[in-house]
Amino acid sequence: MKQKIQHFMIGRYGADQLGRLLMGISIVFLLFSLFTRLDIFYIFALAVMAYEYYRMMSRRIEQRYAENQKYLNGRYRLVVYWNREWEHFKQRRDYRFYRCPSCKQKVRVPKGKGRICITCPKCKEEFIKKS
Repeated sequence: MKQKIQHFMIGRYGADQLGRLLMGISIVFLLFSLFTRLDIFYIFALAVMAYEYYRMMSRRIEQRYAENQKYLNGRYRLVVYWNREWEHFKQRRDYRFYRCPSCKQKVRVPKGKGRICITCPKCKEEFIKKS
């Protein structure tokens, strides 16, 4: 049986990271439908699951690969943003963060220095803020 399934999947796209996300979403919708007894969650779960199986069985490998790459790029940008914001959150006791009015670059300055003139490292614009 395992060989028959392997033979069937030759030339098909198969599972990827976006597929795992879609399966997780469908499981969440199924759990919501189980606990709330609302059919709309069940319908959403079936729709997401059908789309995932369509992606897995697809022979358009390049298109499915491009979809997965878009998902991975978006996830990477989200992780980078989250890590940057987390670092700023951890440094909030010692530093203040301002945006340059000219180029919108974030600038970190130490707290407790009073009104200071801040020079943007990117565009060399000077602006005054309270630290």
